[in-house]
Amino acid sequence: MSSSQTQGSGGPGDNMADILELASEADDHRPGSSSSDEETIRGERDKDHIADAAILEEEQDEHPPADVPIPTVEVDTSASIPNHYREIVGASQEAASEDGSTDAIPRLAASPIGSNLSIPDDTPSVQGSVVSSMGSSVLPSFARRPGISPTPSFRPFDQRFQSRIASPHLSSPRPSSPAFLAGHSRTASVSNQFLLDSGETETPSPPWEVVRWTKLRKLNSQAFSEAGRRNFGTPTCLAVTANIVMGTSKGIILVFDYNQNLKLIIGPGTKAVESGPITSIAISADHSTIAGGHSNGNIFTWDTTRAARPFLSIPHLDTTQLQRRTADGHVPNVAIAHLGFLGTRHTALVSADDRGMAFSHLATRGTGALGRTVKTTRILGRYPDSKPPVGKTLKPSTVLGFSSCPLGNVEMATDGMGLTAMLTPYLLVIVSTTPVAQTQHKSARPREVAAHSAMTGCLAWFPAVKLKVPDPITGSEISKVKLVYCWSNVLTVLDVDEIPPDDKEKLPSLKFRARSRWTCEESIAAVQWLSRSVLTVLTISQRLIVLEDRSMRMTEAFDLMNKHIYHADLFSKQLNPLVEQLDEQDPSMHGVVADAFYMSFKAYKSRLFLLGFNDVSIGALSNWADRLIALMESGDYVGAIQLATSYYTGDANKLTVGLPEDADLRHSMVQDKLMEIMSASLKYAFGQRQKRKESVTDAHLQELAETCFVACQSVGDEDFVFDEMWDWYEDAAVQGLFLETLEPYILDGSITTVPPVVVKCMVTHFVSKGLESRLEELICHLDTSTLDLDQITLLCKQHSLYDALIYVWNQALQDFITPLLDLLALLVPLMQNGRYSGSANPIEDDIYGVNALKIFPYLSYVLTGRVYPTGEALSEEIAQKAKAELYWLLFSGKSITWPKGSNKRLHTKPSQSLEPSFPYLRLILSFDAPSFLSALNEAFEDSFLNDSPEKQAASGSRPRDLPEEQIFGLTVDRQYIVSILMEIMNSTDYETTDTIYLDMFIARNLPKYPQYLLFPGSTLTKVLTGLCKFPGRDLAEDAQLSAEYLLSVYQPANVNELIPLFKEAGFYRILKRIYKNDKQYGKLIETYFEDPEGQEAVFSCIEVCLRPQAGLTRRQVQDAHQVMKQHAAQFVEIDPPMAAKTIAKVAPELHRDIIDSSDAQPGLQYSYLKTILEPQTEQRPIGSPDRDLVEQYLRLMCKFDSAHVSDFVGLVQSTNLRLENLLPTMEETGVIDAAVILMAKEGQVQEAMGRLVKHLGTLESALQGLLAGSEPECDTDQLHESVEELMEALRKYILVGIWLCQGQTKTVREANSGRRRQKLTLDDALSPDEVLWLDLIDIAVYITKQISTALQLSPADTPSESEKPGLPLGENDKIITLLRSLVQNTFTALLTSTSTPSSSSTTTAGMGSNLSFLRILRAFLTRAAASSPNLADLRSVLSSIFAAYAYEESILRLSNRLLERSLFVSVNKAVALRQRGWRPRGSTCEACSRRVWGPGVAGNVFEAWEEKQALDEKKRKQRKALLSPNGAFNNAGEAGKNDEEEAYVGKGKGKGKAPSPRLRQEDVAVSISEVQEAEDPREGRPDDAVAPRRREQPPLGPLVLLACRHIYHKRCLEELLAKDFQGKEKDYRCPIDG
Repeated sequence: MSSSQTQGSGGPGDNMADILELASEADDHRPGSSSSDEETIRGERDKDHIADAAILEEEQDEHPPADVPIPTVEVDTSASIPNHYREIVGASQEAASEDGSTDAIPRLAASPIGSNLSIPDDTPSVQGSVVSSMGSSVLPSFARRPGISPTPSFRPFDQRFQSRIASPHLSSPRPSSPAFLAGHSRTASVSNQFLLDSGETETPSPPWEVVRWTKLRKLNSQAFSEAGRRNFGTPTCLAVTANIVMGTSKGIILVFDYNQNLKLIIGPGTKAVESGPITSIAISADHSTIAGGHSNGNIFTWDTTRAARPFLSIPHLDTTQLQRRTADGHVPNVAIAHLGFLGTRHTALVSADDRGMAFSHLATRGTGALGRTVKTTRILGRYPDSKPPVGKTLKPSTVLGFSSCPLGNVEMATDGMGLTAMLTPYLLVIVSTTPVAQTQHKSARPREVAAHSAMTGCLAWFPAVKLKVPDPITGSEISKVKLVYCWSNVLTVLDVDEIPPDDKEKLPSLKFRARSRWTCEESIAAVQWLSRSVLTVLTISQRLIVLEDRSMRMTEAFDLMNKHIYHADLFSKQLNPLVEQLDEQDPSMHGVVADAFYMSFKAYKSRLFLLGFNDVSIGALSNWADRLIALMESGDYVGAIQLATSYYTGDANKLTVGLPEDADLRHSMVQDKLMEIMSASLKYAFGQRQKRKESVTDAHLQELAETCFVACQSVGDEDFVFDEMWDWYEDAAVQGLFLETLEPYILDGSITTVPPVVVKCMVTHFVSKGLESRLEELICHLDTSTLDLDQITLLCKQHSLYDALIYVWNQALQDFITPLLDLLALLVPLMQNGRYSGSANPIEDDIYGVNALKIFPYLSYVLTGRVYPTGEALSEEIAQKAKAELYWLLFSGKSITWPKGSNKRLHTKPSQSLEPSFPYLRLILSFDAPSFLSALNEAFEDSFLNDSPEKQAASGSRPRDLPEEQIFGLTVDRQYIVSILMEIMNSTDYETTDTIYLDMFIARNLPKYPQYLLFPGSTLTKVLTGLCKFPGRDLAEDAQLSAEYLLSVYQPANVNELIPLFKEAGFYRILKRIYKNDKQYGKLIETYFEDPEGQEAVFSCIEVCLRPQAGLTRRQVQDAHQVMKQHAAQFVEIDPPMAAKTIAKVAPELHRDIIDSSDAQPGLQYSYLKTILEPQTEQRPIGSPDRDLVEQYLRLMCKFDSAHVSDFVGLVQSTNLRLENLLPTMEETGVIDAAVILMAKEGQVQEAMGRLVKHLGTLESALQGLLAGSEPECDTDQLHESVEELMEALRKYILVGIWLCQGQTKTVREANSGRRRQKLTLDDALSPDEVLWLDLIDIAVYITKQISTALQLSPADTPSESEKPGLPLGENDKIITLLRSLVQNTFTALLTSTSTPSSSSTTTAGMGSNLSFLRILRAFLTRAAASSPNLADLRSVLSSIFAAYAYEESILRLSNRLLERSLFVSVNKAVALRQRGWRPRGSTCEACSRRVWGPGVAGNVFEAWEEKQALDEKKRKQRKALLSPNGAFNNAGEAGKNDEEEAYVGKGKGKGKAPSPRLRQEDVAVSISEVQEAEDPREGRPDDAVAPRRREQPPLGPLVLLACRHIYHKRCLEELLAKDFQGKEKDYRCPIDG
């Protein structure tokens, strides 16, 4: 049986709408019988990345058998497809891959200046023997200096030469090749444009339909017409196999063939039409039997060959059967929601209804419907009136998705097991119905389901099929049975594995493995397998999504809202309790139950069928050929080529467009069509251009060329590019577009061979446009074996393309000498009279100077074994030959004739008859010695100059076979080269500006190659001397670095003679090393001071040198100290805090010297002293600070941080300070508070108060003057700011005075505490501490009176008031309030200080203290009366004084009332909560297990409760009549006493003690009467009045309920505690919770 046939029959098991949680089957869910699909998926993702897998080939049965008609319908299109396009693109179906390739991006062409400039680099050369010398920290300077070499190479040994042209893998980024630009504008990402949600991005619609939909018009006219609806009813469900079958609302089944002919009308005149609408349909595997489920619960099957009466009738249960449970079956009037046949049988069915029940139906063999009996077995759910299991509750459930496993085209064990999958709101259940019903798999709803989402559920099987090609993942030729199921927005694919049994007679066991999971943005309403590798998903918003199975990649997504798909609300009534009921906190709740779509969305033979409200539609995904045709028809030939290329490479979606996953198969299908499309596109484009040029612009042709290049590169067919494409572009005279498109492919190495005719046109094109440099770069990336050498060399010389010329000579002819001679020839006219005669910058010279500079990168590349200018590595043999020839040319010491046998000799001095020795070397050195030495520095790293065995073998094995130049070149080594250079450059022909580079060259290379270089000490000393005499400051760092290199391997005998040179040159690093090695620490420290770039390191140097462990002699220490004193000012200027820390650590005796050196900079002194005296760390200063330093620090602090003076004074010892040295400074800077504190600490309290009063008077005068005598031009804001500052100062100093008085009062009180205090009277003289208070109060009141008077003067009193700026009225009131607060604060502090600390106010001491306040107040009033003319002047002051206390008293009273009210509310709430009581965990005693309350409790509980109620009523009446409120809880009577004895207070979970009577009602533990009263009137306490259930049982007595909610008989609890704790105790503990 074909897989496609059986796939369609899985319709009843398709999708359904969204619903909720676990029904009765969840109660039967045992851990051992189910598996977690989530864990399986997670594990499988770890094992193998299933998302990256792909399917190789479609199953064999993709093509239907001959006896089954193909479900194809003619498509109505507005335009027919041209035949020539159908010839170009043939229709095939396969599946494809994903991934494209991108080539290297070519680099930008460098400017000529870049050919000789180098990049700082520490990497070794290609041949790499030794790493180059360390780079210095300063970048090279490119400034020109007269007389310096013509190239800007001041830092030659930190650089490496680079050519303008480099190989692709070493090059810098270049504008992208057109092949890798953004996609074609019209079809950008054509095959991937639906990967994103349409809400996230707007992508243009493709010219093809993703699904080609066709309405079955003939069928629709019969089924949906007015006559059809009247006769048959409205279609309600759909099933598709060999026929299209629909059920209607009148209980009739309509059968159509694919020609849309109505073949059968099933049901009229039978009981079926009396059973209500058709709610589900199923078709047997052989298409001969149709089953229909009805809304009343009846099921009928029909043989299509004899459809007059039912083949089988399965009625619902009648009332008797339902009550007696004598048989299984559907409940009456419950709709059959799902239906399916099992295997190949016509008499075996499974069904499910919308109440959550599912059944299997097996009919016995017989002779007709009457002769058969049907055995029905319940496989899921419970009957409505069945009782739930003990301790469990039933949840509402239904069957959202249901399907029996269809048959494939290969026999499997699952075919005979009758597998059926059912999806409820809570579980996926898979059962086998044959031979007996058995659960095979259970899986709970995944956690990924979105909370509060729409509830939906659906599933679909795909059977096992035989594959044409083995699966690339498993290698099997048979695909597994698989199931896709969806809960809300989560889709899961489940594989079914068969495990062969040990006993062949037994059925194999099944293993279910969740392989893939995908999350949708919205809930999924239906799902179908379009093919073995493609899934189609329908969401609740009627959006169709196409997924690839293994990769779970969404390839297409589009809206089907316009199809008006039929849907119905089947489940919301049943699942309404699971919908959110104002409980958004529960994630298991769903927001809504979605409608069911499963009956309207079917797939068969890669076709989709949709049942709408008004029609039926059939759709097929457009394949790759259709899409290419659509693009070509729309005129977008560029887009068609791009899309075809993506199909070839596998970048596009393959499976959904019918392309195979196997690359070879895909290439064979697409390649020919792609080449045909390109040919047709070129023909069409250039044909249109010939007719009308403006119709096809150059931009269009450029785009076409770029697209064709990409396609040809992907296919690997370069012949098409240079044969067909080139001919079209050349004939149209637009070969320039072709050549510019070709350029990036040559540069990135994709194309290396170009026909000579194309090369010739390329040269002509680029030269005509002035793009010689780009042409040169192109030539250097071509294979020289394909070039016309005469043509190329002629063109290169003609246009001065020396990079290309060198490349051709080197690569094609293996000649390395001729290019160097050509470059040297350029130098001869430039070097007149032995010196460079051009401009300061050779780049500004003519082409000779520009190209002459290429000699240095050329030497660098070849002497290190690289191809010039691409940088690729030369082969070992060619590199050996090239290096030997170049060394021979430069160091043979004579001019040469080249080529050999010719008379061509290059003369460096044409005007002279004799050539100097080493003519070519001298010529180069005279032109640019630094650049040549830089190139030579790179060459020294190459192993060619070593005495390697390979070199010795090459030179000694057969020397006669080698030419002269190679024999000589093999003998050259580093020592020889340096010797020649020293000989040449020491002459008078070279200035210091050139010889300095030779000195640096030697100094840097000697440490790297000590085994190859040997020099006498005099030579090296001369080199050091030369380095010290560098010609310019820009070379200072290079020179010092070179000297350091040299000194690392060479120690001069007369180093002291070189020290003056080092000092003059500023080589401080070298001097530091010398002094450190010689232990001349004084000079070492002095050098740090002299070094402008290393002064900050002097601190660490001093610390290391003078640390105790250094072991310095006394003389060395004195030298170091002397240097530090000499540079003390500089030392502090560098970093004062670091200087202070360093001196404090190693030489604290130098503090005074260091500080004195900075007298001119007091700010530095302050920072220095602050670090010593107030370190920021928690460590205290080492030792006792010097008094002079502290006093100086205080004086500086008064100037720089006056606000901190008082805090610091309070911390230091007063004995360390001298008042006469500090007070003048403090008074001068206005730091009176610190002066007062200091004087108080010295015992001069009265003087301190006097100074404070004097300063307060000064502030008062200033404030009064400011208010009364403001200048007219004074700004109001400035006045306001000044007043605020003075008021703040007054407040501050009043607080200082309070502190002073309080301290003195405390001191006096402590002094008098040890002896009896003399009784004071009001008439006695004031004590010294009282005088202090009096002075402070007096000045505070005086200030308040004076300022208040000044502020309250009316404008009439000041005639010029209108001319003066003043404060607003509100500001005056604010100032008066602040002034009064000063007086209030003073009196409050006085009252607090003079109040007795004793709790008793009747003691003598307390009376004395209170008298002290009165005495001070009396003295103040006496003084005030003497100074004031009348009492009216004091009225405002006195009123403010006493108002302060009245205000404070009112605030305290109000606060107390608020606190009492809050406390009452909190306590009342706590009491109410306690009186509510607690509910025990159970109804039995935790000790004896006898019931203590609730139904079934022993004893006459109700009578006991009545007695308790009567007793409580009596107590309430007694309390009302006799007792006061305070005694309300003192219960009278014996019963009250018993209650008190039996009550118990719990602590925590089990601790407590007997409560007081007041707390009995709200306690943690309650009596039996309280429990009974709180719980149930029928329950009572078992006491003596109630008979026990058994005679041997003692009276139960009271109960104890603990905080942990365990309940005990009091007697039982005490017995347990007595056993555990060896005695009875009042504090109860719970034996269970401890």
